[in-house]
Amino acid sequence: MAFDGIVTKSIVNELNNFILGGKINKVFEPNKNEIILGIYINGKNYALNCSIGSDNYRINLTTNSKPNPINAPSFCMLLRKHLIGGKIKNISTPGLERIVIIELECYNELNDLIIKKLVIELMGKHSNIILLNDKSIIIDSLRHLDSTSNSIRDILPAHPYDLPDNSKLDLLNIKDFDEFYSYCKNLDSLDVGISNTFNGISRLLIQSILGEQNIENKVTLDNLRKIYNYLMGCLNQNIYLKNYNNDYTITLNKPSNNEDTSSIPYLNFFIDDFYTLKENTSDFITYRNSVLKLVSGTLKKITKKLNNINAKLKECANKDVFKLYGELITANMYNFKKFDTDYIEVENYYDNNNSIKIPVDKHLTPSINAKNYFKKYNKLKNALEIVNTQKLETIEELNYIETIIFSLDNAKTISDIDEIYSEIKENELFFNKNNLSSKNVKSTKLKNKNKKVDKEYVPIEFKVDNYTFLVGKNNKQNDYLSTKILKHNDMWFHTKDIHGSHGILQTNNTTPSIDVIIKCAQIVAYYSKARLSSNVPVDYTLGRYVKKPSASKPGMVIYTNNSTINVNPKID
Repeated sequence: MAFDGIVTKSIVNELNNFILGGKINKVFEPNKNEIILGIYINGKNYALNCSIGSDNYRINLTTNSKPNPINAPSFCMLLRKHLIGGKIKNISTPGLERIVIIELECYNELNDLIIKKLVIELMGKHSNIILLNDKSIIIDSLRHLDSTSNSIRDILPAHPYDLPDNSKLDLLNIKDFDEFYSYCKNLDSLDVGISNTFNGISRLLIQSILGEQNIENKVTLDNLRKIYNYLMGCLNQNIYLKNYNNDYTITLNKPSNNEDTSSIPYLNFFIDDFYTLKENTSDFITYRNSVLKLVSGTLKKITKKLNNINAKLKECANKDVFKLYGELITANMYNFKKFDTDYIEVENYYDNNNSIKIPVDKHLTPSINAKNYFKKYNKLKNALEIVNTQKLETIEELNYIETIIFSLDNAKTISDIDEIYSEIKENELFFNKNNLSSKNVKSTKLKNKNKKVDKEYVPIEFKVDNYTFLVGKNNKQNDYLSTKILKHNDMWFHTKDIHGSHGILQTNNTTPSIDVIIKCAQIVAYYSKARLSSNVPVDYTLGRYVKKPSASKPGMVIYTNNSTINVNPKID
C-alpha cells in the first residue's frame, strides 16, 4: 500500500480529532528511524509513532510497544528537553504533501509561552524529523542533510526551514472538474499520468480506483469524471482501507462489521497494524537468515572436518601394509647391504611366497628403511583410534547442527529465533571471533535479569481428549520439557531416528488409551523433518526411562523401554 498524500491528510484529520490539545509527556527513540511521542488527553494516553524508514515511512497512533535502548540517543534527549510538557495546538499538512507539521505550545527557560514545530517529512529515503523554533529556524533534526549528501536543502541546526520544492499540481487547488479535465485530457494513461501530474496521489491509488469502479486505463471524459468524483470523496469524507489484489488500498465504503469507527482512530490503527506486521515479518526474515548463515557456515566447516577425518581413516587403512613392508625388509636384510634401486623385490611369506615389490629409499640403509615403515605403522595405528573417536564426535556435531537448522525452519516468531540464538551463543561449536559477532547477527532479545529462565520457554500446547500434550519448538524447549516438566509417569514421544520435537503427554498418573497415544504420535510426527512423509515411526516411553547424559548438548537424551508406532503426521 502507498502512504501518499491522501492517506497523510486523512491520518492528520484523525489526529486532530483525537490528540489535539493533548500534552507531550514522553519521548522515545526506539531506533535511528523512529520517534514515539507519549500524549495525554482527556484521561487517555496515546502513542504517536513517527517513522522515517525508507520502506515503512509513516505517522500514526500506535498500540504496539517497541524495545528502547538503555541510553537515549542525543536527538531523543533534545526532544525531551524541548517538547515534554508542550501542548499540541495544531496538526496540519501543506496541501497533499507527505509532510506533517505539529505545532506545540511550550515554555522556554524564562517560563514564557512560545510556539515550536515538529515537522515530519515522509518522502522515502529523504524522510526526516525536524524540530523548529517559533521563527521556523531549525533547532535540530534526526538526519542532517546538506549539499554534500546530495540534498537540495540544508537541514542543519540554525538554518531556516523551507518546504521542499514540488512542480506537481495540488488537487486541493483545483476548482472543478473542468479544470481537472484540462490538465488530464492529453495524458497517455490514467494511473501513471494522474500520479505524475498531481501531488500526493499515488499510482497504486489510481489503479485501485480503476479496479473498484471497473474503469479501463484509458483517458476519456467519462473515466476522468469517475476518478475525479472518487478523489473528491477521498478528500471530503473519511476513507477506509480494503484488501485489493493482495494489498490494502483506499475505499470510501465503511467496513462490513458494525464497529463505530468514529470512536476510534480507525485509519491510524489500521496503518499501525499493517506496518507493524510488515516490519515484524521483515525483521524476522532478516534475523532468521543471519542466524541461518552463521549455522550454515559452521555446518560447512564441520562437514569439511569430517571429510578430512575420512581421508585420514582411508590412509590408516593401509597401516598393515607398512607393517608388512617393515617385516619383509627385516627378514631379508641379510640379502642387502644397501639398496641400489628405488624398490626391492622379495618373497612374501604371508602370501605363499609370491614376490612383492617394496618401495625403499636407496640413500638409507635397509635397517633404517624397515624402521621407517614400522614407525609409519605405529603412527597410523595410534592415529586410527584417535580419528575414530573424532569421527563419532564430528557426526554428533553434525546431527546437532541439523537440529538447529530444523528449529530455524520451523520458527514462527522473533522470540523463537531469540531462543535458538541464545543456544548458539552458549555453544563453543559456533563461538569464534570470525562467525559470531554483533556485526553478523543482531539479536532482538531484551535483556531482563529479573526474568526467570523457565518462563522464557513456552512450548506448543495441545488438548488431546482430556490430556495436555506439550511439544518443544527448539532444542532449548525440548531440553526444558524433558528435564524439567517430564514426570516419571508422563509419556515421552519422539520420531525414531528423525530430527524433530520432543512431546510430553501429561498423564496425571492415569493410563491413556491407544487412541490418545496415536494422536500424540501424529502431532510429534508433524513437528519433525518427516512432516511431509507417511507411515512415520515414533518412539514413546515413560518419563522414568528418559535420561539426559552428562555434558550433552541441549535437546539430547537417551531412552529405554520404548515402543514404536507408525503414524501419518497430523494435527487437529
